[in-house]
Amino acid sequence: MHLLKLIAGVGLGLVITLGLSVEGRAALASPGGWPLAIGRLSAFAGSYLLLVMVVLTARLPWIERSVGQDQLVRWHRKIAPYAVSLISLHVLSIVLGYSQMLHKNVVGMLWTFWMNYPDMLSASVGFVLLLMAAFTSIRIARSKMKYETWWVVHLYTYVGLGLAFMHQIRTGVMFLGHAHTIQVWTTLWIGTGVVILLLRFGVPLVRNQQYQLRVASVTHEAPNVYSLTVTGKNIKKMAVSGGQFFQWRFMAKGLWWHSHPYSLSALPRPPFLRVTVKGVGDQSSAIAHLKPGTRVFVEGPYGVFTHHATKMKNVALIAAGVGITPIRAMLEDLPSSVNVTVIVRATRAEDIVHAEEMRSLVAAREGHYYEILGSRDEVDLDDNTLSTLIADVTTNDIFVCGPAGFTDVVVAATRRLGVPHAHVHHETFTF
Repeated sequence: MHLLKLIAGVGLGLVITLGLSVEGRAALASPGGWPLAIGRLSAFAGSYLLLVMVVLTARLPWIERSVGQDQLVRWHRKIAPYAVSLISLHVLSIVLGYSQMLHKNVVGMLWTFWMNYPDMLSASVGFVLLLMAAFTSIRIARSKMKYETWWVVHLYTYVGLGLAFMHQIRTGVMFLGHAHTIQVWTTLWIGTGVVILLLRFGVPLVRNQQYQLRVASVTHEAPNVYSLTVTGKNIKKMAVSGGQFFQWRFMAKGLWWHSHPYSLSALPRPPFLRVTVKGVGDQSSAIAHLKPGTRVFVEGPYGVFTHHATKMKNVALIAAGVGITPIRAMLEDLPSSVNVTVIVRATRAEDIVHAEEMRSLVAAREGHYYEILGSRDEVDLDDNTLSTLIADVTTNDIFVCGPAGFTDVVVAATRRLGVPHAHVHHETFTF
């Protein structure tokens, strides 16, 4: 993790140095000099951060396995405001700087850019697409959007980056007459694009050709919750650990064009995989109606929410809602020497997914199994409840999975109880 931060920091420093190398005192002293300098530096830094954001979500195997997709997404979201702000600063500074230099008003300068400067119109479209992706990533906006809509909007980020690239090379002062700078910058952008194409499209296509996954059956598990059993070839090559997830794409009408992250709800039993899904979006609701034989494509497995993260001999697994599914698979995968406590939170007993399987697995390990039933107002997993149900809670690895609000409450309670930060592992179902 520290190495990744160091590499990203060094890269940012080199990019800023590259931008500074073309600035001079005479240019700064001329009309519009300072706004133009600020615009160029912010463009370099902002573009670099955009590339870092793309790489973080490119699912590079060695990064994902060491950090986990959840952490990579959190980093992606932390960087995003800085990247978008820098690009916005670039646009404003460049327009202002050229307006001062050419003695034009801002509107007139924008029109001149679009009509007379190469690739500026396409770059402006790219900037609008970037802003659109940024605004739809704000928490309140995400909460009002379907996953499918959010997913499509974010695909336009790649289009925006592509549209913005050429104007940098053709109009940027730091590139004009600087072949070496053009070569370095072009290599960086094209290299990122190649990585995206290979890891997001090439590798999954090759692997899915080997797997030949198809829907075997769909089973109703709980209110609005269904298990999908998939059959295929070479399942053992997937090397899945309990708690991991795949990106699932179902080749059926209305579903084939987008993928969703779902955790396996049991360890693979070749030639079968099982995933359990709650119908909350267009795709997840349509899964109940998938016909046997429907082709399935997957990417993964992803995630470090597995028994490999354990450091203690005691493990507490805490779940709510469909968050039970990775907990169920992890329970099956934990070493036999681990002492297990399982706590399941639900409004009603019938809402608990795979309840019988959970009880049987815990009983076979001679562990402890608890069901906390009732509304959030009536029953909560507070400090007192956790310390009562989990023997010597500070000597446990705590795994928490469920809705964001639930996870936040439980994680906060473990902190107050003194559980070390490194011993608390959580995966949140959100986008």
